[in-house]
Amino acid sequence: MPAPEEADPTGHGGPGARVDVVSLGESMVTFLPSRPGRLADVPAFTRTIGGAESNVACALAAAGHTVRWISRVGSDGFGDHLVEAIGAYGVDTSAVRRDADGRPTGIYFRTATDRSTTAHEVAYYRAGSAASAMSPGTMDRADLWSGRVLHLSGITAALSDDCLALMRALHERRAERPLVSFDVNHRPALWRDDSGPRVLLDLARGADLVFVGDDEAAQLWDLHSPEAIREAVPEPAVLVVKAGADGATAFVRDPGTGAGTGTGTGTDTVTSVPALAVDVVAPVGAGDAFAAGFLSATLRDLPTAARLRHGHLMAAAVLTDAGDVCVPAARAHADRLAALDDAAWGALRLGPGWTSGAGEPGQRQEAVPTS
Repeated sequence: MPAPEEADPTGHGGPGARVDVVSLGESMVTFLPSRPGRLADVPAFTRTIGGAESNVACALAAAGHTVRWISRVGSDGFGDHLVEAIGAYGVDTSAVRRDADGRPTGIYFRTATDRSTTAHEVAYYRAGSAASAMSPGTMDRADLWSGRVLHLSGITAALSDDCLALMRALHERRAERPLVSFDVNHRPALWRDDSGPRVLLDLARGADLVFVGDDEAAQLWDLHSPEAIREAVPEPAVLVVKAGADGATAFVRDPGTGAGTGTGTGTDTVTSVPALAVDVVAPVGAGDAFAAGFLSATLRDLPTAARLRHGHLMAAAVLTDAGDVCVPAARAHADRLAALDDAAWGALRLGPGWTSGAGEPGQRQEAVPTS
């Protein structure tokens, strides 16, 4: 086991080495139910990993990007499992810190139902976790700024006052910082007071690229259209509003009209792309996967519509699998689907196994026209 408070030595490039994306946040050991039903009625669970930022990191690494996940874990067996499991996706874990003061690795149990339904249950055991001790003083800025993109989420801000201080510091606009990607990821149960809406709005306005669900914006800020959300969050160069099965809309600040300045001025190009029809296996993790797909296409400098389509494709990969972390389609396969014309895109229906490709012996057809 690595020495407490030292960076984990199992990473691939070593702390400070340049990567495409750095993703900061708590990951936990996740226990998935053996069958549907209330947590009180589920007899057994399967151990896996889960955490918004590590989910994004794993998906991006599986898609061929260089990625570093930064966090703190306990000096315990669950911490070992997290570092090993995330590293197995090809993610650099060399900057992960082990807690020396007995703080444990977080764990949680969840039901198989959609997070948006009243039947969904999540039991978190993360209060006082090792990750909650992340702060400006315990995390190395050189590691955090070692990527082209720094991906963050609102979950981290809710973990502790120290975590919130770290998030505020990372959202300060500085000329030398990387592109800051921020997924609002509102989790009401994590907030200890009523400051969540204000804090998350402030953090979103300090980012360069923001992902937010229309349902989150309605709950947090009483905003009920993509245009209203953009008016409230004008500073980011790119704002992506996700509407679940109804698709997603991206507002991209036009070059030369305030893009990248964080001033909230300028004009936008607005692009909307419908979501795909999907045979859902497990309705969890789609938001993280969408962010990974969009970021992957952004790193490749693809057009906005293609970025949104790759977001939808990555979301479809996780929705058609039982876990929180997806194994995406091969890049050529995803590119082929993302390049379809509007009619063909609208006719796709993706089911389990679609990521392995179509038309090959012994493999299930990945795309079926909708009726």
